[in-house]
Amino acid sequence: MVKVDVLLGLQWGDEGKGKVVDVLTPKYDVIARFQGGPNAGHSLEFNNIKHVLHTIPSGIFHPNCINIIGNGVVIDPIIFAKEIDALEKMGVSLKETLKVSKKAHLILPSHRELDAASEAAKGKSKIGSTLKGIGPTYMDKTGRNGLRVGDTLASNFVEKYNNLKNKHKDILKQYNYESNIEQHEHDWFKGIEVLKRFDLIDSEYEVYEHLHQNKKILAEGAQGSLLDIDFGSYPFVTSSNTICAGACTGLGISPQSIGEVFGIMKAYCTRVGSGPFPTELEDETGETLRKIGAEFGATTGRPRRCGWLDLVALKYAIMLNGVTQIIMTKPDVMDTFETVKVAVAYKVNGKETKRLPFDIDAPIEPVYKEFKGWKAGITKSKTEVDLPKELMEYIKFIEKETGVPITIVSVGPDRDATVFRKITISA
Repeated sequence: MVKVDVLLGLQWGDEGKGKVVDVLTPKYDVIARFQGGPNAGHSLEFNNIKHVLHTIPSGIFHPNCINIIGNGVVIDPIIFAKEIDALEKMGVSLKETLKVSKKAHLILPSHRELDAASEAAKGKSKIGSTLKGIGPTYMDKTGRNGLRVGDTLASNFVEKYNNLKNKHKDILKQYNYESNIEQHEHDWFKGIEVLKRFDLIDSEYEVYEHLHQNKKILAEGAQGSLLDIDFGSYPFVTSSNTICAGACTGLGISPQSIGEVFGIMKAYCTRVGSGPFPTELEDETGETLRKIGAEFGATTGRPRRCGWLDLVALKYAIMLNGVTQIIMTKPDVMDTFETVKVAVAYKVNGKETKRLPFDIDAPIEPVYKEFKGWKAGITKSKTEVDLPKELMEYIKFIEKETGVPITIVSVGPDRDATVFRKITISA
């Protein structure tokens, strides 16, 4: 039986997962999202078209590929309907290729209001939420109060909806937060009807059957490993398990079914929102990375914080995920840099460490190793031979330090701007 390959981000998100999934999709029969929700923004570029996906798997532009929204995902019907509309206007055929787990939880308009109220109440201590209702939805999920996609088929669905909405209204009163949930309800229920147009499935059975038919499956993660609810920079994290283990619970597959684990990393680091960022550059270099790399959130539009590659955090994420192959994105952003730096250790309370500390928000001084910049345009590179030797030295250093091969190098946003080195797909 074939294995499920997993693709996920190794930093604080925005590593370029959408593009890479799109590039790899021809090698797979099924692409399955396993966690997160419309707080994700997976950008794809091809044929001079740029498209951002929030809920729908990034294999959707390949007509022969099945795309599954797994049980670990939370779905906002309003945003889902907008995505469907945009894709259909592009001529993308969806009816036969998009399937949705009945066990995926629904984001209500009141979840979004709770998210906004909670964030406003935190003041200067705010998390930096996308305000998409993600956290409150997962809270209802673990609190055993949530509404699931399969509930939309029940005769008393509206009653279930109203019961949960009224519970949320009582909570909002405690925040003294002015909300208008009802103004979004018309669009929300329209979105429910759009959702019901598609196959609502028991995704755990469907994935199992695909495996037993020897179909190749790629599990697509959202956000990044350092935003994991258990192992990320808590409390500045998302509300789901973004690491490889999340693919098991978010799709209903056993650990023994996991094959290759593709970990995606930028050649530098970025972060959106609040939270620790040891290698952040609040200077001209950071601004250059932001400008050249177009580092603005695909979901929120917020400017991303930028900094040098953090090898301590990267090795931590690789350890948690059991990464077998690394995919590097955006080295082209640093084409003009004379010098490139990598944090190889931290100084915490005067002591050097290569471990991520529990209190990552404590004063941390990165210990840097410098590399000569590659000072060459690489966006037209097609093979490893085309890459400058300085970049190859940078790549080989990361491979040596992590013990994991870098098998793909993305040299631009377009799907064709990709250098394949020695990639392996599970047999």
